[in-house]
Amino acid sequence: MSISDDRPQGLKALLSWCLFDWANSAFPTIVVTFITATYVTKAVAPTPELGTAAWGNAMALSGLAVAVLGPVFGAIADKGGPRKPWLAVLSALTIASGLALWFVEPEPSFLLLALGLVFLGSASFELGTVFYNAMLPEVAGRRLIGRVSGWAWALGYAGGLAALALVLVVFVLPEQPPFGLDKERAEEVRIAAPLVAIWFLVFALPLFLYVPDRPRQGLSTASAVSGGLKMLIASLKQLPRRRVLLRFLIARMLYTDGLNTLFAFGGIYAAGTFGMDFQEILIFAIILNVASGLGALCFSWADDHIGSKPTILIALIALIGLGVPILLIESKLWFYILASGIGLFIGPAQSASRSLMARLAEPEERTEMFGLYALSGRATAFLGPLLVGWLTYASGSQRVGMATVIAFFLAGFVLLLPLKLPPHAQGAAR
Repeated sequence: MSISDDRPQGLKALLSWCLFDWANSAFPTIVVTFITATYVTKAVAPTPELGTAAWGNAMALSGLAVAVLGPVFGAIADKGGPRKPWLAVLSALTIASGLALWFVEPEPSFLLLALGLVFLGSASFELGTVFYNAMLPEVAGRRLIGRVSGWAWALGYAGGLAALALVLVVFVLPEQPPFGLDKERAEEVRIAAPLVAIWFLVFALPLFLYVPDRPRQGLSTASAVSGGLKMLIASLKQLPRRRVLLRFLIARMLYTDGLNTLFAFGGIYAAGTFGMDFQEILIFAIILNVASGLGALCFSWADDHIGSKPTILIALIALIGLGVPILLIESKLWFYILASGIGLFIGPAQSASRSLMARLAEPEERTEMFGLYALSGRATAFLGPLLVGWLTYASGSQRVGMATVIAFFLAGFVLLLPLKLPPHAQGAAR
């Protein structure tokens, strides 16, 4: 199949590409955020405090690997041609790490194995999204970039929640887990990561079967590596002169820090400030994810009709407008209501950012540019959590600490607002 930026590749290719978001989003939901993370920090590590610190270090090292390798791998792939082989290898590493996490038993001697596998799985997952995202313009065509990105992002939220519900209902909650799993050995929890790996493998297959890829460029591996590195170095030197791209990447880095901090501390804030128990926090997480998926889906049309930049700005205004009162209220009911509103605008901010990057990047450099996009999402990922921790400790108030999130959203908005986009990046209606 030939690849064109002017028209979508067909319904089967579109659905297959979107389904990959459903496939891979189960990994961060279950392994990185909820079940495996809790299991390792509380049941494997000697103490929860040591486990939390060790987990944080593994995530930080994973983020550093993505920041360094993302642009490099992207540039090499742009020179070599096809993206699916890269995506296949990185997805296989994520799947393998999920399967191997089964062998992490609830004893401190398994902590290093757990951290190593989570580092490998998280880094390969994030690096895989560099190649997956770079396929968006060629799969969707120019007119559908925003809608397809939004549809996929919504499917990703739905897939993560479906996998989480499956694990909880079938394995974690029953008194007697199926398949003879032994609760004394935490097997009903350990099975979650292998299940995610199988989930990823099954639902990712359509992308590799039905989504077209770019042809090979006829270069040897050595030539592709050499040419890719030279292209990356040239791009980095030119980046200060590409002011629109540079300014967007910096703005995205700032408001993404706010989003990442919100994800990392939302549950902690709910428990500490509103006294929520585990069940209430789980309900909060479900509400937030459902609302985020609905927001990504509903705003996908706005992305194409009014443009990615206005969609991001609207989302940031709403996040700021809803975030301020959530720092002031005392009512648990109002917390749920405002959190639902925040969730509606998290998805559009993420989805439209991917769309804007796809529109800004030239066809011959898309994977490399999405590598830089991954870098912008990771370069200062430590800053938000660090500031929240310091401000909370210094003030004795979680509300003061979480105000950092609003500051990141505001900084990103201010930097993005005056940005003048080239005509081809302004959306289909312009």
